[in-house]
Amino acid sequence: MVRNISNSFLPRIQTVRDILLRNRVDGIIFSNMSNIRYLSGFSGSDGILIISSDSACLLVDGRYTTQAAGEASHISISQYQNKVQGIERTAKELGLKKIGFEAAFVTVEIYDDLVRRFRKKAKLVSFGKELGSLRACKERREIQAMKKAAAIASAAVAKIAHEIKPGWTEQEVALKLEVTARRSGAEQLAFETIVASGENAALPHAKPSHRKIRNGDFVVIDFGVKYQGYCSDETCTFAIGELTAVQKNAYRAVLRAHDEAIASIRAGVAAADVDALTRRVLGEEYGRYFTHGTGHGVGLDVHEAPRVAPGSQDILTAGMVVTVEPGLYFPGLWGIRIEDTVFVKKNSCEIITKMNKKLITIS
Repeated sequence: MVRNISNSFLPRIQTVRDILLRNRVDGIIFSNMSNIRYLSGFSGSDGILIISSDSACLLVDGRYTTQAAGEASHISISQYQNKVQGIERTAKELGLKKIGFEAAFVTVEIYDDLVRRFRKKAKLVSFGKELGSLRACKERREIQAMKKAAAIASAAVAKIAHEIKPGWTEQEVALKLEVTARRSGAEQLAFETIVASGENAALPHAKPSHRKIRNGDFVVIDFGVKYQGYCSDETCTFAIGELTAVQKNAYRAVLRAHDEAIASIRAGVAAADVDALTRRVLGEEYGRYFTHGTGHGVGLDVHEAPRVAPGSQDILTAGMVVTVEPGLYFPGLWGIRIEDTVFVKKNSCEIITKMNKKLITIS
């Protein structure tokens, strides 16, 4: 069952083995498909990866055996008919007695079944934050894929900014964005596209509706795609026709918070401090209308470690990729969000997303 791990995955698997050693467990069961892809290269939608101190085994059902053999040829592949039986069999073959698992990605049903099967033969140990940070620092090729994803998505948003007109529905804008990005090489969407106008823009996760865009609206477009499995994430807020002075002042406040937060990002800075700075810039006048964290990590998932939010214990490290996305939401009226994705460096950060965030007015 032991095979030589290819050079590209060996450092990642060694990181897991270091975690095994620190926590005195014999192996870890991975069921989060993004972690499985990161550690093995397998891009299917279902499977299990078990890593021990000297072995790595990918468990899949009959739908994925050929795909797994092609994408993860550097590790052992085992086919199962029943997932829990497959885990039990592999754990026995590897001689695992104390086994970690991803607590956030195992159902109670599967956990109970594993406990029943292992009984006194093996002990299960839950893992949380330590595995959640496994992918936080990105390698060069990961950054390259994310830059390509960002370029595709930003180009689609830039194109729609030259085409959108009052009278278009939010759904029409979303469809055109998605078609444009697909034609430019996007593998899939990174998340469900947000196009929100007028009062809908006051909903941070609004879904595109049949509402027609009107003069005087803010239109919030939150859009991202995947390239080679990696996500982009960017939000632009456009003005449709003439805005009020109140709207213009609010946009300037969000842009200032966005710019100052990005200027503060570098290795060694506490993520919570970036969030706190954003809120200080928005001040008492606007702070109560900012209802979510300042940002989050991006990678194989659009939301991953670290958290840039109140109470976050994360410290920014060179190689991390995070969003900065302050917003204001006035219920029943309008909303604004400005978001860029940045690559953390030793003494600064690099903006990966491409759209200029100065207010664009569409007439």
